[in-house]
Amino acid sequence: MSCLMVERCGEILFENPDQNVKCVCMLGDVRLRGQTGVPAERRGSYPFIDFRLLNNTTHSGEIGTKKKVKRLLSFQRYFHASRLLRGIIPQAPLHLLDEDYLGQARHMLSKVGMWDFDIFLFDRLTNGNSLVTLLCHLFNTHGLIHHFKLDMVTLHRFLVMVQEDYHSQNPYHNAVHAADVTQAMHCYLKEPKLASFLTPLDIMLGLLAAAAHDVDHPGVNQPFLIKTNHHLANLYQNMSVLENHHWRSTIGMLRESRLLAHLPKDMTQDIEQQLGSLILATDINRQNEFLTRLKAHLYNKDLRLEDVHDRHFMLQIALKCADICNPCRIWEMSKQWSERVCEEFYRQGDLEQKFELEISPLCNQQKDSIPSIQIGFMTYIVEPLFREWARFTGHSALSESMLSHLAHNKAQWKSLLPRQHRSSSSGGGGPDHTGPGTEDEEQTVTGGDAP
Repeated sequence: MSCLMVERCGEILFENPDQNVKCVCMLGDVRLRGQTGVPAERRGSYPFIDFRLLNNTTHSGEIGTKKKVKRLLSFQRYFHASRLLRGIIPQAPLHLLDEDYLGQARHMLSKVGMWDFDIFLFDRLTNGNSLVTLLCHLFNTHGLIHHFKLDMVTLHRFLVMVQEDYHSQNPYHNAVHAADVTQAMHCYLKEPKLASFLTPLDIMLGLLAAAAHDVDHPGVNQPFLIKTNHHLANLYQNMSVLENHHWRSTIGMLRESRLLAHLPKDMTQDIEQQLGSLILATDINRQNEFLTRLKAHLYNKDLRLEDVHDRHFMLQIALKCADICNPCRIWEMSKQWSERVCEEFYRQGDLEQKFELEISPLCNQQKDSIPSIQIGFMTYIVEPLFREWARFTGHSALSESMLSHLAHNKAQWKSLLPRQHRSSSSGGGGPDHTGPGTEDEEQTVTGGDAP
């Protein structure tokens, strides 16, 4: 592969993207430029390598050992054939909609605070630009553009960067998921128990973190990156690998867009750190940590939302709820999300099988059915968290509605289980389940990532 020049924020240049990767990755955002001078499409912090190159070299014997194959594994190789290597010049997307579609999208935005908001329909009506359209609307609705004196063109440019850094090839972890989480976060920010305490900064942080929480997600989970010795796993020492990457990528785009460049430096630094704290909270392996702390606060009745630290903690909990709220949506939408995330799991399993790697939990399509995956996820992850969220909100109308949908959806999945599995699944995981199992059990249920 020819040598590439990396151009990035801070005027740091490297002759090879594999050199000094720790320095390259820290801000997340990278633009690659080939010797022809053709700019490559934006992709986080790893070089472009075509899937066909690995496939051909594997069978031709150029890669002699499994160790070398593992070292070369990269999610870009498998899921996103390099546009640069294929000679395709990326072009700016055209956001063209006729008036009928614009009118329908505007009508939907008038109901953006409703829990039955159909993000799939909204994405179609906005020609695949649901995240940008939604965030522009919410920033305006919450008065953030005026309060922070944001330039609308710069804001739009930043949001387009975020949206395009999601991989549309991912069945689940794509920009539509980010838009869905952002819409849920908007609903949670309106909860009376929380809304009266929130500052404009809290609201902006919550919406930005929701929009960018999975940016540049590879479509494979952390255990996959670790066992393939991916450089991001090495960079972040196998701890919250994806979440750290999402955060650093977001900071890179914020700095490149200069969206907040007019604000005082200490304020922008605080925003960057708080965004990191929020995004890192979405690591499903930290579920017990946050759930235990939330239970303790609710038991002791010592949450003081006037305090910035307690408010930030509840923003973390709100984002965690928004990230895994799919089972709490109406069945028609919840089912679509369940099928999408399992398809992403199965793709990873197929990839692992192809390269003779151990198939990760929940990724074997022959053994792990969608109903069984979803029932386990609801039982050990979703129910415990949303019961405590309902306690925090004082069992608000929205919280009760979500718990009702959750119970209904779980019953639906149980009815779809193969007959021989129904009796075993009915013993645990009902509404009276006392809480999640151990962290190891949770990781087995989720495969190291949230369905």
